Amino acid sequence: MKSNLHILILLISIINFSAFAQDIESVKYTASNKGKFFVSWGGNRESYSKSDIHFEGDDYNFTIKDATAHDKPKGWHIDYFNPTRMTIPQTNFKLGYFISDKYSISLGLDHMKYVMEQDRTRDLSGYIDLPTTEEGSQFNGIYNNKATYLSEDFLAFEHTDGLNYIHTEIARHDDISSFFNLPNIDKFQINLTEGIGGGVLFPKTNSTLLLKERNDEFHVAGYGVSARAGINFTFFKHFFMQLDLKGGYINMPNIRTTSSSSDSASQHFTYLQRVVAFGGIFNI
Repeated sequence: MKSNLHILILLISIINFSAFAQDIESVKYTASNKGKFFVSWGGNRESYSKSDIHFEGDDYNFTIKDATAHDKPKGWHIDYFNPTRMTIPQTNFKLGYFISDKYSISLGLDHMKYVMEQDRTRDLSGYIDLPTTEEGSQFNGIYNNKATYLSEDFLAFEHTDGLNYIHTEIARHDDISSFFNLPNIDKFQINLTEGIGGGVLFPKTNSTLLLKERNDEFHVAGYGVSARAGINFTFFKHFFMQLDLKGGYINMPNIRTTSSSSDSASQHFTYLQRVVAFGGIFNI
């Protein structure tokens, strides 16, 4: 009798353990995000709106109207993965943490590049009155919406050592795998993501203004805000590729242009950024 009772207890224990193990197995790693960290690295392309760029110094004060600009892509290049050169191309870095299953906070660096289009004619308003001993005095004059050819001697203006947008972001993540009848989200999962962010602009501006010596230092030039939407493909629980479309507004009232601290520029514009990034998600 006791032997039969022991056998019955053993069978019940085995059944309960089996059911418990099946429950554990049915709970997917990717079904819950809270407490996980993620990191990503990728590349970007940008488009910029027109911008009025204002230049000011001891002997000049003028504005270029409706300046246009483009980015400076490097294409698919090994520099994106070369530790000694990976900050040279247009890149995006992000480190984040899930505060709940659907919401994350992150710190990011968007390393964009902005090149004002050269050899164009633009309307210019203001004045230039440099000492005659300076080479740039050849451009002296009063400008009243005067069509002016932007030669490289007159002005070359780039944020190509980085239109660096350092920002924080809060984002929402929604698993849409069920819409595609994916059998196992721990092997392959699809998420929609949306986020809003804000931060500072920390560029290293390369400008040649009126043949003056250029400034060559990183500096806080202003602020930016942004919003993005994207789609995330997660593979084997821990690895993902993300495609983002991101738009934003940048205002830089304090751009260093020459070696003199009295020389500065200011501008504001909107941008549209396309991002391809790769990363990992994990618990610590």
